[in-house]
Amino acid sequence: MIIGFGFGSPLTGLVMLLVTSLLSYALYRAFQKAIRQTLNPDRERERRRAYYLEMREQARRLKEYDLSDEEIEHRLDDEFRG
Repeated sequence: MIIGFGFGSPLTGLVMLLVTSLLSYALYRAFQKAIRQTLNPDRERERRRAYYLEMREQARRLKEYDLSDEEIEHRLDDEFRG
């Protein structure tokens, strides 16, 4: 969404470009927040738990990034707090 590009002085076009980028970002954040609130938190938590458990198994096969159950729960808590 670019509004005002090519109108007036270059400074005016730059200011309008910055304003539209901030507006686009604000709309994106609002939609992401609305989508996150409509998801079932318990189902989403279980889906992510399964993902992390799968990644842990893959990491064990790679002998790197081995997460414990406590680290998985900590990551889930961090994701659902913010």
